[in-house]
Amino acid sequence: MKNMNKANFTGSEITEMIVGLNRLARNLWWTWNQESQEIFQDLSPRGWQNLYHNPVAVLHEVSEYELRVRLQDPEFARRVKDVLHAFDEYLRDKETWAAKNAPEFAANPIAYFSAEFGFHESLPIAAGGLGVLAGDHTKAASDLGLGLVGISLFYREGYFMQGVTADNWQQEYYRLLNPRNLPMEPVLNAQGEPVVCSVRVAMSQVYFQAWRVNVGRAMIYLLDCDRPENEQHFRDLTLRVYGGDSTTRIMQEMLLGVGGVRLLRTLGYSPSVFHMNEGHAAFLVLELAREKMAEGKTFALALEETKQECIFTTHTPVEAGHDRFSPELMEYAAQKFKSQLKITTEQLMGLGRVHPENAGEPFCMTVLALKGSRSANAVSELHGDVSRQMWNCLFPDLPKEKVPIGHITNGVHLMGWMKGPVRRFWRRKFSTMRMETPANQAMGDTTSFWARKPTFSWESEVNSPAFWQRMTDPAFISDEELWALRYKLRRELIEFARRRLLIQGQRVTERDYITFDHLLNPDALTIGFARRFATYKRAPLIFQQFESIVHLVKDRQRPVQFVFAGKAHPRDDEGKKFIQHIIHLSKYSELQGNLVFIENYDIHVARQMVGGCDVWLNNPRRPLEASGTSGMKAGSHGCLNLSILDGWWREGYDGTNGFAIGGDTHPESIEEQDRLDSENLYKALTEEVIPSFYNRDAMGIPRQWLQRIRRAMATVVPQYTTWRMVQEYVQKYYQVH
Repeated sequence: MKNMNKANFTGSEITEMIVGLNRLARNLWWTWNQESQEIFQDLSPRGWQNLYHNPVAVLHEVSEYELRVRLQDPEFARRVKDVLHAFDEYLRDKETWAAKNAPEFAANPIAYFSAEFGFHESLPIAAGGLGVLAGDHTKAASDLGLGLVGISLFYREGYFMQGVTADNWQQEYYRLLNPRNLPMEPVLNAQGEPVVCSVRVAMSQVYFQAWRVNVGRAMIYLLDCDRPENEQHFRDLTLRVYGGDSTTRIMQEMLLGVGGVRLLRTLGYSPSVFHMNEGHAAFLVLELAREKMAEGKTFALALEETKQECIFTTHTPVEAGHDRFSPELMEYAAQKFKSQLKITTEQLMGLGRVHPENAGEPFCMTVLALKGSRSANAVSELHGDVSRQMWNCLFPDLPKEKVPIGHITNGVHLMGWMKGPVRRFWRRKFSTMRMETPANQAMGDTTSFWARKPTFSWESEVNSPAFWQRMTDPAFISDEELWALRYKLRRELIEFARRRLLIQGQRVTERDYITFDHLLNPDALTIGFARRFATYKRAPLIFQQFESIVHLVKDRQRPVQFVFAGKAHPRDDEGKKFIQHIIHLSKYSELQGNLVFIENYDIHVARQMVGGCDVWLNNPRRPLEASGTSGMKAGSHGCLNLSILDGWWREGYDGTNGFAIGGDTHPESIEEQDRLDSENLYKALTEEVIPSFYNRDAMGIPRQWLQRIRRAMATVVPQYTTWRMVQEYVQKYYQVH
């Protein structure tokens, strides 16, 4: 590379690097590039830690003079040059999977609508798994070179921060997000002014601007109603994720669906497919139909043509989870829009009803999405069965198995979730090798594509089955190396937990530091549970066998410990009671010191936990876990799943790559299911998990346990990625066959 061997760089070269670092900070590619993160961390270690690992905020902490001085260090400057070169090469790469397999979306991209996107802890505008999936979908689309543009809302107070009161009750508080310090930039017109669009909501014209989030090659636009033209209650439409009542919700969804389409048109986009990630964006169907009616088409024809442009992904396997609005609310919020469609209130309501003639049935966004899409899918095989049964009523002439709802099982973006020590570990292992690709693999397969790349990069191989198949070979990676890695990751989690728990209690005395330094045991089997505290996820299930669990925890020869984290929805008091119960046990029961609850769960906490835990616990009430993705993130770190056979684990488990709680059936009775699952969880823990973890040879190595880790790496990790998932969306749904 040019100038890389120079002892020093010229002033113009340093200026070029500063410009490059500012450009890089505003592209979330750095969230899955370890070297980028290390550069920003080195600039201000404390700032990096305290500012949510946000390079934009770090660069505001470091003066340009300091940055210039730091870049006088040839070694640091070379590292910056290397990263900026890799970033530019990534953006310029034309030999992508999509260039070969889906070139039609370069000019006419996929428009991906989601009420939330979870990219990174520095941009906290997601409430949970739906948003994290959307973020990972976008990152994979970028890696694959797929033309994709996303639409969501900019929630200027984001999702709530979690505190805990003296009586262990969840308390929500919010912090105002400053766009200047976030990895995004305003969408401006040729005159340098914000691009402003509007949507008619109720009797008012609501104006919005937009922010662009660069995600590698992909772009996400976040709509923002905080404009001086709007009344305060409309300015607050984009204040919080899923905030407010039903009136706020319907207005947010009109802004997302209708406003999102209008912004895309204003910016010159002509998407070939509109992908609704859950029903929140379904009003886009009506806006697309309105556009066609403006060309002189009838509503019926406009709706039929619109249907051919749209696809819909459902994530909700329970009736109560689908947005429904009363006729009065629909009439209030959408009366002007209805008149533009030249349809009656009854016709409008009918679009969102299973039985259009039923005046008592509310308007359901999922029904509108299903009626307005050419295809629909669930997010796991079992969820597909549940969804077809749930919505069979929309297709009364079809048997359940023929209901047109398919499935694509979710995945995760591997590089975005892989912790730094694991990345460095694989980089060392693969620094001098070249993957061998079986000759019989299809040319369209990602593995064989990357094998034809002229320069080896382990990051480009990490999504291929051949990469992970090597983990089964002890000659490639020894048990000793793998066990040492697991110890390092567990130690990191425990020390992270100690720091966080010290901060949570706001304790600063020397005695407290010593006390917290003895919290948790780096040698103990560490079981993690972290997710939304929805009641169906049954966070406290493991503690139904309380006395038995205490006995396991106190076993000095084979100790067990638990790390919990998660947030309950602000209006979910039952979920908050679960949190209260677990925190109470961690402080006042015999589990004290062996059970901890980490407050304020976010993507950063999730990354620490899926990396450091030995076992990832998942015990939803089946079949209410549509897919789940947290356990998919664990595999690349050597963390094993212990889960109900629901969602993705029902497909991923093969008897050798983790642990199952019970079998592939469940009782109809909730009470009976809870009782049976509690028994089966304790049975799996005592008869399989603990014996396997503590079965050590003369060298102290748990060979049987490590064999399961190897199997999980070979069978789970490469299968449950968003690289695989996005390719399936392209081939099954985006491309018209």
